[in-house]
Amino acid sequence: MCQLVKLVSMETVDDVTRMRLVGGNLALDFVNTRTGPPDRSDDDVLMGYRELVAWGIYAGALIEAEAAVLRGLSRDDPDGADATLERSLRIRDALDDVFRSLATGRDPGASVLDRLRDDEADALSHARLERDGTFAWTWRGDHTLERPLRPVVHAAIQLLTTGTLNRIKGCPGCGFLFLDESKNRSRRWCSMDDCGTAEKIRRYVAARRSSASR
Repeated sequence: MCQLVKLVSMETVDDVTRMRLVGGNLALDFVNTRTGPPDRSDDDVLMGYRELVAWGIYAGALIEAEAAVLRGLSRDDPDGADATLERSLRIRDALDDVFRSLATGRDPGASVLDRLRDDEADALSHARLERDGTFAWTWRGDHTLERPLRPVVHAAIQLLTTGTLNRIKGCPGCGFLFLDESKNRSRRWCSMDDCGTAEKIRRYVAARRSSASR
């Protein structure tokens, strides 16, 4: 039985890792767990609570010991796990709305910011201030099903309140959101190894076709 659980966990992690971590911020990478618009997504790795936990490990928001506890809680309370997944998708929609608005030079609506405020209040109500050089919020003692969501929401609030908002961009290739941390803010693609290379190939092929037609 233990071996079966381990195999299922590994498969889930492998499935989750097909979504690259290119956002430069935990909240942006959470939005990037889905490709395409919310109403007609092309690909979504958050298909169940187990995937949510696996993504938390992959993104560095959880450690394996915490994940093991959460997997046990989800087995004991499948309805609670399903409700948490639904909330995670709602939070992802809200973050998509907020950060995609900023990436296109628009201000997010007041209602979505109010919902994010409430999510942050809930997250901090389960956090502890711990010192590691400086003090920071941690959720190491939080053994509730919503544990994977709390650092995501907090990362979003930190980015909104302390980040450089005009560095938030959307990749013109895949639509992933990312934080442009280049010196002259010239980063255009989520990754030059993927969308950037694909665009270079597209331009090269188009130029060859144009030259041949002449």
